[in-house]
Amino acid sequence: MILVLSHAWCLDAQDHAQQYIAIADEFGSFHTAQPGFRGRRLVRDVENPIHFINLRWWDSLADYEAMVQIPEYAEWIARLSEHVEPRSPQKQVLSLALELEDPAQTPSQTPADTPDS
Repeated sequence: MILVLSHAWCLDAQDHAQQYIAIADEFGSFHTAQPGFRGRRLVRDVENPIHFINLRWWDSLADYEAMVQIPEYAEWIARLSEHVEPRSPQKQVLSLALELEDPAQTPSQTPADTPDS
């Protein structure tokens, strides 16, 4: 599995940021229809609210690269770009090095699951 991380800086923290979030939400249906897509998060910088980070998980880099070749992908990016500062794309492709699970999200053992002593 890979993670594709990219940054965006909106033109303002109000109207353009809200439009960016709304379009990114609509864009989700395009992602979920693609082979190899595993999930997506959009996070916002608390200290700099015009800064967003897109996190997208894919089975492989080939799956991600196939998706970006679809003409509809460019149309979505054009819509998003109307609300962001013109900067060189800042994208990283990452692989998982370590995963720690939230203990609150892990099912607890019941007495029936506990090995006999």
